[in-house]
Amino acid sequence: MATAEAALIKKSRDIYRSILHDEAENTTQWRHGGPPVYDSVNQLFEEGRTKEWPKGSLEEVVQNAIKSWEMELSHKTRLQDFKTINPDKFKLIVNGREGLSGEETLRLGSYNALLKNSLPKEFQYYKADEETFESSHDAFRSAFPRGFAWEVLNVYSGPPVISFKFRHWGFFEGPFKGHAPTGEKVEFHGLGVLKIDESQRAEDVEIYYDPAELFGGLLKGPLISPSQSESEDNTASVAAATHGCPFSK
Repeated sequence: MATAEAALIKKSRDIYRSILHDEAENTTQWRHGGPPVYDSVNQLFEEGRTKEWPKGSLEEVVQNAIKSWEMELSHKTRLQDFKTINPDKFKLIVNGREGLSGEETLRLGSYNALLKNSLPKEFQYYKADEETFESSHDAFRSAFPRGFAWEVLNVYSGPPVISFKFRHWGFFEGPFKGHAPTGEKVEFHGLGVLKIDESQRAEDVEIYYDPAELFGGLLKGPLISPSQSESEDNTASVAAATHGCPFSK
């Protein structure tokens, strides 16, 4: 095993263990008062994944690293509490757009950061500029009440520049932006490039995917009445502290 790859695996295990177990020292500021609980989405991941990577493999490490980063992004309120990124250098680049800094990504939230685009408003499936961190998470928690699972399909190169292919999936079992759920599986695939520093923290994350693959499934449901939509939105808000990360297990 190459030295850089072995170092990444060891460091990532330490970071992952720290995030899971050592936050009790608790200067960390959590968005919902404490670490998230992912019971339902863990079950979704176990039942629906197409790959089962050996423990300690580069593929498993990359998978856990991205999930850990996204958990921090969705559930921590201060960049200084992140253990997965280099806050001074971090950039998130989606589909070749101008990179977002760590603070910008944290302010927007993962959904808005990934779905932001420059199309004219009338052609946008989802208007990220009109959403807040909270409203974006509520919308997708409503649509995917069991969570939105994520897995690595392939890793093409090792550190310090890691390229990989991923898959995202969930079941459209709640309303989304006025569209009734279909109960069908919604999924999309994409490519990522992760650049890490000497401490194995992310400096750049590049994501490439086709948003139409996601929204094709979400907009299939018939339009529902405003009263139905409001009732379902209230239900989604109750679940806010438990799950809903786009890159969770």
